[in-house]
Amino acid sequence: MLHIGIPAYNEAPTIGVLIWRIRKVFAEFPREYAVTVFNDGSTDSTAEVLGPYSEALGITVMGREQRVGYARALDELIRATTAAVRYPRRDAVIIMQGDFTDQPEHLPELIKRFEGGADIVVGEPSVEPLDPKPVRRLRKVTPWLLRRLASVPGVRDPLGSYRLFRVSVLRDALKAAGAAPLVQGEGWEANLDLLLATAPHARRIEPVLLPPRYDLRPRESRVRPFGDALRLYRFGRNLRVRRPSPQLAGRS
Repeated sequence: MLHIGIPAYNEAPTIGVLIWRIRKVFAEFPREYAVTVFNDGSTDSTAEVLGPYSEALGITVMGREQRVGYARALDELIRATTAAVRYPRRDAVIIMQGDFTDQPEHLPELIKRFEGGADIVVGEPSVEPLDPKPVRRLRKVTPWLLRRLASVPGVRDPLGSYRLFRVSVLRDALKAAGAAPLVQGEGWEANLDLLLATAPHARRIEPVLLPPRYDLRPRESRVRPFGDALRLYRFGRNLRVRRPSPQLAGRS
């Protein structure tokens, strides 16, 4: 069983079409799957758009009226989708964005590697000339920022959002976290934190190049290069204390 988790904040123009595209992918690449959307206090018509999909297609919609932030949304999505799984070694959770950045047509690439034995599959982006300028600027500096602060062996870019996790790995990470949140930070920080939280529990981590499509979403990028770079640097320094890198040694 594949559990698709989508955190969404003000994604009314894209979330409905995204769900239909996911449905089309699995019509052509048949696998048992379920979709859960976390509506993170959206102030647009995201909730209204999701309503008919919940009724007609069995999409699970969860979330809060007040925004809790990306990290909390990821945490609650993961806890909800893993709680009732009967076969944690067989099932997987796939995290993707609700704004067309992560393409549903790339789902088979993630799934094939999972079916081939990978416990975590990391969708790694490429920097394209048509990507938004803030994204290109931030991606140029983040490898330098994180080289000595936070890394996972074999993963070139630990910041992307498009990932697949074996449920048993997520459960082990949740158990290790105890009462603390599984994920902290915002945006790319939370993506990094989630990977670092789960990597020590994975026997095999496999990256795959999955270029994001920033040109298809109707809104502007939420990336702010200078502020986000500074925040990532501070977050990475804190990670050295909270998630010491030696625990990742030997994982690949």
